[in-house]
Parts: sequence; structure tokens; C-alpha cells
Amino acid sequence: MQLENHFKKESDNLIFNKLGQLLKTNKLAKTVEIILVFLIAFLFIKAFGSNESSDLLYNQAIIWTANIMMLIIVFTGIKLRGEGLEHFGFSFKKVTWKIGLKTFLQSILVFILALAGFVIGSIIMANITGIPESSDMSSYDYLKDNIWMLFLTLGGVYIVASFGEEVIYRAFLINRISELGLNSKKGKILVVIVSAIIFGLAHYSWGIMGIVQTSFMGLVLGGSYLYLKKRIWVLIFAHGYMDTILMLQMYLN
Repeated sequence: MQLENHFKKESDNLIFNKLGQLLKTNKLAKTVEIILVFLIAFLFIKAFGSNESSDLLYNQAIIWTANIMMLIIVFTGIKLRGEGLEHFGFSFKKVTWKIGLKTFLQSILVFILALAGFVIGSIIMANITGIPESSDMSSYDYLKDNIWMLFLTLGGVYIVASFGEEVIYRAFLINRISELGLNSKKGKILVVIVSAIIFGLAHYSWGIMGIVQTSFMGLVLGGSYLYLKKRIWVLIFAHGYMDTILMLQMYLN
């Protein structure tokens, strides 16, 4: 029995090693991985999401679950490749006050620039349509005057949006698409644009205005990710500031 388990373990390791090697060297495997991350989340939301207007909190939980599934696939890909989280820009070194202050100040700057991108998207859409409409944020109506839901939602948002979306739409997408042969300067610009568009489309429930706003926000965040040499924590904090303001607006509305 022990010998049988040993051979089974060796066989599993061989399969995982081959799959990891494919993900590292084969462009088709890389493409399939990218598609799989988003396809599984999309199908999950379509299968379990509700069209009832009273199920706002339920639908939010479905979206959070889908994002967590995406993160699992992303981190599984890292594990199979034998890469460390440093590949995506994570650093777990001891934080000195100088590094902490620098990270904070950079995150504030990125936050301001991302907010400006969000506003520019609004202005462009208003000029195109002639109507200064806003994003459809009705999916957060359950937050109005409900302080406990605000705290619960902020906790979930920090995990699946502030952290999760930066890992998925910046670190994962930008790195993996770049590995398809787009490592040149022009290629990286294209990668940032593509990642921003996908990020915008992921917010389709916010309406066309929300898609454009978040796409411009994604351009700033993607550009900042590369400019800052993949310092992902800076983007996570900046995204967290924006999410906090957004949730507070929904609560006070």
C-alpha cells in the first residue's frame, strides 16, 4: 500500500511538473490559463447570480466568491511554475519606517492619479453622450444607512477588490500577457491597455459609464504597476482608498 501511494505521488508530481513547464514555455497553455481564470468566474456568476432586485447582498457574495476562485487559479499557476510571489511584485521584507513612508506616499499619489483617470472617463462619456450620467451603483443599495453592512462590505471589498483585483487585473494579466511576446516598450503599452479594457468590462454591472470610468482607472493603475517596478502593495493600498470612498458614498447616499 505504501509503495502504491509512493508511485501515485511520483506520478502526480510528474504531471504537475509537466503542466508547470507548459505554463512557463507554451504560449497556448498561457493563453488557456488566462481565458480559464475569467471564463470560470463568468460562468459561476451566470449560473448562481440572481436577477431579483431584492438579492443585492446575495449577488455581491456571488461576485466575491467568483473573485476568490480567480485568485485560487492565479496562485495555483504560480505554484505550478515554481515561481514565488515576488514574480508578481510582492515583497515580504522587514518594513522600516522609511520604506513604509515611501510606500504610503506612493500609494497616495497613485490613488490621486487613478481617481483623476476615473473622472476623465466620466468627462469623456459625458461629452460623447451629452448626458452627465453616473455609474449604475444600485447593486450597493443595501448599504444605505446600514453601518454593519458597511463594515462587512468593506472587509470583503478589501480582500476581493483592493487586493484581489490588483493581483488579477494588474499582476496576473500584465505579467501573463507580456509573456506571450509583448515584452517590448510598445508591447507593454498594449498590455496595459488590454488589461485596462478587461478591468473595465469586468464592471459591466455598473453600466457603460462605469465600464469607461474603471477602464481609465485601470490604465493608470496598470501604468503605475510597471513604472513602480511591480510594487503591487502600492496599488493595493491605493485601490483600497478608492474602495473606501466608494463604499462610504453608497452608505451616505
